[in-house]
Amino acid sequence: MTHDELDELGAESESRRRGRTMSRKEMARQLRRARKEDPDPGLHLIMDEVVQIRPKSRAECISLERPCLFVSCKYHLYLDVNPRTGSIKLNFPDKEIWEIGETCALDVADKGGITLEEVGDIMNLTRERIRQVEVSGLGKLKDATCPEDE
Repeated sequence: MTHDELDELGAESESRRRGRTMSRKEMARQLRRARKEDPDPGLHLIMDEVVQIRPKSRAECISLERPCLFVSCKYHLYLDVNPRTGSIKLNFPDKEIWEIGETCALDVADKGGITLEEVGDIMNLTRERIRQVEVSGLGKLKDATCPEDE
């Protein structure tokens, strides 16, 4: 591979930053630091209001403005929570929520079929990684629906 080709690959990888995972301990440490530095008495009022206006079903959610700001929703694309460890992965560490084109996995599913390239752009992953995840998921579905004869 020539030096110019390596430079092009480097420039391409810089444009797409990898997701960042934070453990529960790290999140708790950051929360404790934030509380010590700037105790905000109005924070509880804001949190109560957010809980009241947060949609409880897809029917309520579909009519809300986009981008969706409710990152705690399990269908939100901004972050992923590992159910086993509780760690959080920020899928777009270099962007704010309002800078993401698509924020809801359900909105993407409502569009119907899209290409691997489009899914890769939405999920901040390469087309090849999306293909690998698709193959793995289809294999798991096949195993779940068609158990092998014993």
